[in-house]
Amino acid sequence: MIRNDSLKKDKPTLGIIDAKSIRNTDIAEKKGYDAGKNVSGIKLHIIVDTMGLPHAIYVSCANVTDRNGAIQAISLNADSLSCIKKYIVDGGYTGDKFANTVRELCEAEVEVVKKNEIHKFEVLPMRWIVERSFGWLEKYRRLWKNCERKLYTSLQMTVLAFISLLIKRF
Repeated sequence: MIRNDSLKKDKPTLGIIDAKSIRNTDIAEKKGYDAGKNVSGIKLHIIVDTMGLPHAIYVSCANVTDRNGAIQAISLNADSLSCIKKYIVDGGYTGDKFANTVRELCEAEVEVVKKNEIHKFEVLPMRWIVERSFGWLEKYRRLWKNCERKLYTSLQMTVLAFISLLIKRF
């Protein structure tokens, strides 16, 4: 029998946060507009480990900022995120207020990875992992657009997609 103390050593200490806006169909009850991406719909906030597996998922209207959605995801899943000591985020999460709030919620630091040059393509360190997770979700037809009436149903469809990915892997 495996003790719980030995499992804590294997848990990751690094989390990667990102958000993705998804277009709505006309049946959705809650709608928001993400002006930065010109999308009317919902926003999917995920926190993944270094293997791209989710530790927290939060679905909101698209008008919720990336920072506020990440704070909600962390606060709703604080018990499962207690092992993460550092979050890697993109430029949309800059600011001392966000970093201080994350530090208060889970005692973790925030590292912002920014692009150095605007006109040159570079793979940002560790950021590709969360983008790969979004790519995995794109393979599921129900997640291309938000066809659900309730945000909770959209959240559960995302959870089912990740469960399906895990079953196929092992």
